[in-house]
Formats: sequence, structure tokens, C-alpha cells
Amino acid sequence: MSGHSHFKTVAATKNANDAKKGKIFSKMGRVITIAVKEKGPDAASNIQLKAAIEKAKEFNMPKENIERAIKKGTGELAGESLEEVSFEGFGPGGFSIIMEGITDNKNRTLGDVKSILSQHEGKIAGEGAVKWMFDRKGAIMVPENQGAKETLELLAIEAGAEDVRWQENMLAIYTKPEDLEKIKKALEEKQLKIQSASLDWVAKEEIEISGKDKEKAEKLFEALDENDAIQDIYSNLKFSL
Repeated sequence: MSGHSHFKTVAATKNANDAKKGKIFSKMGRVITIAVKEKGPDAASNIQLKAAIEKAKEFNMPKENIERAIKKGTGELAGESLEEVSFEGFGPGGFSIIMEGITDNKNRTLGDVKSILSQHEGKIAGEGAVKWMFDRKGAIMVPENQGAKETLELLAIEAGAEDVRWQENMLAIYTKPEDLEKIKKALEEKQLKIQSASLDWVAKEEIEISGKDKEKAEKLFEALDENDAIQDIYSNLKFSL
């Protein structure tokens, strides 16, 4: 991605301690609950729910936790009154940032985000101040070790991808939002392993910042990622964290 996503962050911490795993499971549970509330508990017809469950299983989230999150979404179990939130802001060096999450208290989460940004030389921005710099796209991440780079790129384009970009050892495949699931299935039918598939905010143009600001940005992302409510973080930074 042009940004930084929570699930991609925790991918590097599969051996995390129990406290970290508990935080990851809590975040994943909220994603599942919201997906069920919005489009029902049938993963066969609810693409968001199917993706959330697949991701939860990748991190060995216990089956009972997944089932509990689904029941909270259907109302079979009492749960928090959750809502999706989206905040926009600027990081150190002036780069743009979109922060999306799920919370039971929007005002508290907004206060937390403002505080985190200010502690790391960033600031909150008004609605629409940043999002115009991004496009909403489907994003499929395919690990490199499945064939020649040119072959993987060709398979993605043949499947209908709008754009492909290499990010270290991953091929990022961008699609129209409505084509995400169709292209994911087409790639899976070609026996390709999919690391992740999601709807992301992709920067129209990326910017460079100084080395010092990059270090500050990394600390900012880590602090946001530690917040219980923040699920996904996107930026227009050129470098990949």
C-alpha cells in the first residue's frame, strides 16, 4: 500500500505476547461484529465478513472468539454499541494520513487520536481535508515467491487489475472496489496464495520526507496502532514501513 494498515503491522508479530494477541483479537472481533451488523452473518454472501474471518484465522484467533463476535453482530449476545469512525490528519514533515477504526465512544477516540498526533508532531485535519488526495481501491497482496515477477504481474493484469506495484517481497494488485472479490477469486483459481485482500485508501501521489521525519512517522504509526479503536492507517508516504 501507499500507507500502513493495522493487519499488515501485526503480521510481523505472530509471536506476540498474550497482551498483544488479546488486543489483536479484540480489534478483529470488532471488524467481524460490524461486518455482521451491516450485511448479515452469512460469510458466503458477506464479502467483508468472509475476509475478516479469514484474517482472524490467520492469526489463530480461537473459533469461540469468532463465533462470539458474530453473535454480537446478530444481537444474540449483548455487546458494545459500536460505530465505524474515520479521521484525517497530517504527520511530521507534512504527509497526509487517514485513520479508520471501530469504537464505542467516538468523542473519546477522537481525543485519543488528537493527543497521539500532537505528541508526534502531527495534527488532526477537518473532514475532507485529506481524503481528496486518495482513491478508494481494492488491494490484493500476493507474496513474491510464487513465480517470476513478470509472470505474476501478467496474471494480475489478465485477471482485471487496474494497477500493480512491487513493495519489497509483495505484489500489490489494485482493483476497482466492486471488482475486488472477482479478481481475488480469479487469482486463487490460478493457484496463487493471497496474503490479504481489502478495500484501502491509495494515495494519488506519494511524497518524500526527511530521514528524521521518517523515524518520527514510524513512531506515530506504532502509537496509533496501539490504540484499541484504530484499525487501519493510510498515508501518502513514498516509503514502506
